[in-house]
Amino acid sequence: MQKLSLRHALILYVAFLYRLCQTGTQQSPIALSLGNGLALNHVPKFNYNGSIAGNFYNWGYGPAFTVAHDGDWTAHPSFTYDNVTVYLKGWHIHAPADHSVGGDRSKAEMHLVHVDAEGHEAAVMAIRLDPGNFDSPFFSQLPEMIGFNNMDVFEPTTIDFTSALQSVQYFNEFWTYQGSLTSPPCHEGIRWFVARQILFTGVEQMQNVLGACTYSARAEQEVWQHRINE
Repeated sequence: MQKLSLRHALILYVAFLYRLCQTGTQQSPIALSLGNGLALNHVPKFNYNGSIAGNFYNWGYGPAFTVAHDGDWTAHPSFTYDNVTVYLKGWHIHAPADHSVGGDRSKAEMHLVHVDAEGHEAAVMAIRLDPGNFDSPFFSQLPEMIGFNNMDVFEPTTIDFTSALQSVQYFNEFWTYQGSLTSPPCHEGIRWFVARQILFTGVEQMQNVLGACTYSARAEQEVWQHRINE
């Protein structure tokens, strides 16, 4: 019997470990459009108050932020939908955007990842990012961008999310669907909220964001059992 090479064995192990990325029925991202309509259900209500302490860093693909955690997820900023409350774990940026809207893909997309009370990923708020004429107050408060080649650098900082949420009208208009994480292990059962509005940055701000990013947009997945806006 022919023995597997170490490389072949590793490939098979990774394929087994991340099998859901290929076989899942609710994989993300998906293409969205106004033809899907906008969500009338699962409306989020935010409990984000004041500045939030955490670490700013680069997750290997772009800027990211993790909320300081003392063991109690319920002490984190949160939002509630359908009598379910989820808690902010942190955010990271994909470039270009994961989700296209009407065939257009924004320069980048920020994912606010939320977990349940036990710390399991449960929901993601997606905000598309594009350059505009004026600086974004949200990005103006961030430290200097950390490059993808400096993944060992962590900058303690506090962030106020008010301006980011205001820029997309607190998800007053959005698409929602049952999906997955967009990177391995591609866990499903994630409730996605994608804001219709775009957060606009200044030109230089966008250049700094993109300069800290490597390509990280996952190929759009075929709509299968996603139940858009249901």
